[in-house]
Amino acid sequence: MKTVEDLWQAPPKNLVLSEDDVHVWRAKLDLPAAQIQQLAQTLSTDEQQRADRFYFEKDTKHFIAGRGFLRTILGCYLDLQPGQLKFSYSSRGKPALANIGRGGTLDFNLSHSRGMALYAVTRNRQIGIDLEYIRSISDVEQLAKRFFSPRESAVISSVSPEQKQEEFFKGWTAKEAYLKATGDGLAGLEEVEISLTPGEPAALLSIQGDTQLASHWCLYPLSPAPGYQAAMMVEGHDWHLKCWTLA
Repeated sequence: MKTVEDLWQAPPKNLVLSEDDVHVWRAKLDLPAAQIQQLAQTLSTDEQQRADRFYFEKDTKHFIAGRGFLRTILGCYLDLQPGQLKFSYSSRGKPALANIGRGGTLDFNLSHSRGMALYAVTRNRQIGIDLEYIRSISDVEQLAKRFFSPRESAVISSVSPEQKQEEFFKGWTAKEAYLKATGDGLAGLEEVEISLTPGEPAALLSIQGDTQLASHWCLYPLSPAPGYQAAMMVEGHDWHLKCWTLA
């Protein structure tokens, strides 16, 4: 029987990202102090300032690790040093590369939760990824009624207390992945309808009530580790997935 770990492999020395490839990277953010210091040296001035704004030291270290790993990963594809990368941001904060190397253009997205990060990388297609640690939410039914469709909310109300959390995060990560792919932000959560069935992967039903629009996207659930829920939304269906673990 395959386990969660079977999906995630060590990356090859020579990374190749073809037009029909989607690569997802998994990284742990709890690192030794020396490695945090090394990654911090790759960050831009504004990233260093953002890291300093966190109240808790753990959050500062996680931010440094997360951004440092992003630079490391993208630099491998672009044949650039991590510190050479420059980012631009949309009005809603979605990052994009402002400079490219010999590797050409890349589309990417990232998410982190409870000491773990996921990075999705592809070429010439929109992509979004969301990762959540499955935790107990006392008002999960009220949150579902606020952000989910009546059909989605009804599923969450009908299942056991343990399943409520799992189904909520299954729907939440799927919706967030789409909104992160398009850069639309949390305001559109209720416009992305997901099929929720206990024990089965989530499926994308419609976007703004349009099933045809939804057909242009592929929802791919991911299992990065026990206790986590993740989902990736990719524009188009003609792609191949490879999952790497960042050592």
